[in-house]
Amino acid sequence: MAKVTAKKVGGLRWWVIGLIGLATMINYIDRQALGVLWPDIAADLYPDEDSDGRKAIYGWITGSFIFFYAMGQALFGKIFDWIGTRLGFALSIGVWSIATALHAFASGAWSFAIFRSILGVAEAGNWPGAAKGNAEWFPTHERAFAQGLFNSGAAIGGIIAIPAIAFMTIYFSWPVIFIVVGLIGLLWLIPWFLIVKAPPQYHPNITEAERQYILSGQISKNEDESNEDEYNPTTVQLMAHKESWGVILASAAIDPIWWLFIVWIPIYLNGVYGMDVKTIGIYGWVPYVGAMFGAWFGGLLAQNRIKAGWDVNKTRKWVITLGCLIMFPSFFLLMNPGSPTTAVIIMAVILFGFQTAIGNVQTLPSDLFGKDSVGTLSGIAGMAAKLGAFGLTVLVPILTAGDNYTPAFYVGAALTVIALLAVWGLIPKVEKVQPIF
Repeated sequence: MAKVTAKKVGGLRWWVIGLIGLATMINYIDRQALGVLWPDIAADLYPDEDSDGRKAIYGWITGSFIFFYAMGQALFGKIFDWIGTRLGFALSIGVWSIATALHAFASGAWSFAIFRSILGVAEAGNWPGAAKGNAEWFPTHERAFAQGLFNSGAAIGGIIAIPAIAFMTIYFSWPVIFIVVGLIGLLWLIPWFLIVKAPPQYHPNITEAERQYILSGQISKNEDESNEDEYNPTTVQLMAHKESWGVILASAAIDPIWWLFIVWIPIYLNGVYGMDVKTIGIYGWVPYVGAMFGAWFGGLLAQNRIKAGWDVNKTRKWVITLGCLIMFPSFFLLMNPGSPTTAVIIMAVILFGFQTAIGNVQTLPSDLFGKDSVGTLSGIAGMAAKLGAFGLTVLVPILTAGDNYTPAFYVGAALTVIALLAVWGLIPKVEKVQPIF
């Protein structure tokens, strides 16, 4: 009987990162639905509350999402290291899609908070999973660009979600919209299982040339070619390295900046400029265009610098610094923007700077440690990032009483400085860490 040879697919790693980027788009469409629909939901469920009262309820519901998202980061970091990228993503997106659809049956703050909490735990898997998938499928010099590609999925998700959801309100009630959005993620599982059958070492459809290109590009000049020599510390050992704390603290400082905007853009436009859901759909997507270009720019710039001869240490640190230097002055401009058009353009500049930096922050675990520890450190750093975002989210209704967002923007500017200090102060050199035990 003739042996059947598996069909080889060229550029398979780009199909994989493309699907991860699509999952990230879906992730952001699912999480953005509540913010975009909130003016209608609040009018329906809380007709007697004023603007600050509705904002406080929204902050509490969203805070529950972010808190459990933080827990999910650490949980799914371990899950991905245990069961692998293929099954880890299927578990994550399957649960979060069902949780999104369940929002249709919410009747108040508590039921919304429960469904948001389930959504948060499951959606958290996207990020340690993406970092692990990146480490598995890409050589070192392409990782920042690959990270930028799937990070841009978050921005594209925001660009699509806000006007699309606003448009759907013309024809559907908010419960129906949640069900439609939830179904999208379940459909994603079909191509994922068909394409991502195994890591590149064992994938039956990868060409031998691409397999060798990926695997040889993951070996540094100072390492033996055996993966057995990679340093994959236990969690306790991992936390003994100051470099790990540099990643954790930088993530905890920079990530809340992103959440400040993705959570509050629709509420800001509604409170400060009196926009309804349909008008928010016209303006609210603009900041995500800056984020999309920033994700591409940060990845391409890092790849370009490495090809030009910069080492990984210089590349990561200076690209992260550039992103923070773009964000810092922009926060002060946002304190008195004048028109809503100017406001969303300045937000776009801030999110451009954020995405320029964050893709390189998120590649640090794979730059510092072996592949079997990437998911764990990414998960812990992600948990710290989301706890920072949780703290800022529950503070925003207090900081922005009377729809004055200036205090919140001061906090955002300070966070850029803290992130820079963490990277430069706690990571002396971005290179593979050596055991200290």
